[in-house]
Amino acid sequence: MSVLIVIPARYASTRYPAKPLVPLTGASGVSKTLIRRSWDAAMAVSCATKVVVATVDDRIRAEAEGFGAEVVMTSESCANGTERCAEAYANLGESFEIVVNLQGDAPLTPAWFIEDLVEGLRRNDWAELATPVLRCEGEMLASLREDRHHGRVGGTTAVFGAGNRGLYFSKEVIPYTAESYLAHEMTPVFHHVGVYAYRPDTLAAYPSWPVGPLERLEGLEQLRFLENGRAVLCAEVEARGRQFWELNNPSDVPRIEAMMADMGLE
Repeated sequence: MSVLIVIPARYASTRYPAKPLVPLTGASGVSKTLIRRSWDAAMAVSCATKVVVATVDDRIRAEAEGFGAEVVMTSESCANGTERCAEAYANLGESFEIVVNLQGDAPLTPAWFIEDLVEGLRRNDWAELATPVLRCEGEMLASLREDRHHGRVGGTTAVFGAGNRGLYFSKEVIPYTAESYLAHEMTPVFHHVGVYAYRPDTLAAYPSWPVGPLERLEGLEQLRFLENGRAVLCAEVEARGRQFWELNNPSDVPRIEAMMADMGLE
């Protein structure tokens, strides 16, 4: 299947302005910007036919073109990454069977997460989009709980039903469990990884739907699909020893750099 990966990136992030241009130092001491590391992650995906960066900002465009990325400029009106992907796909003027949204704040996304999404859409005709979920070990769950306790959004969790059909996504830690878990013990909580693979028709329809109450409350773009009755496949992926974290807040920079050092990622 032909696969386009779009990396939406904006400069004026509410929680972390200029985030795509933040430098992250890898295990060897080499520093690369967040957008460069996200590009490197996309280029490692074996099934990718084409990779582009989608932005409205000339500073991000200059940085991306500086390391050889193809850039598609989008408008100021895009409210989130999905809308930016939809506009970028339309502006590109090419046809693909699957469009992947690899958000520019997830540089630790392993290639197989995206490859599993593509395979999930290939195998499940009912699914209009797919997104990865990762079962939390006790240590990850503790980090999510700690962030919420201190008023930080450290990650998003997901719940799904039969056939891994998505039921809900939240910045709260769901489902509720009063249990305590050992560091490497598996828990019933799934961390939602902010990557999406869409069928083009579904992606094209998304910007025309109004923002619903759940999306407005949670600030999660994927809830618009659920609020409009669209079928979301939550594809369970395996970490395979890889650590994963998204860059949401300035405090995440040392956490991600420590993970890269621990995993030996350049």
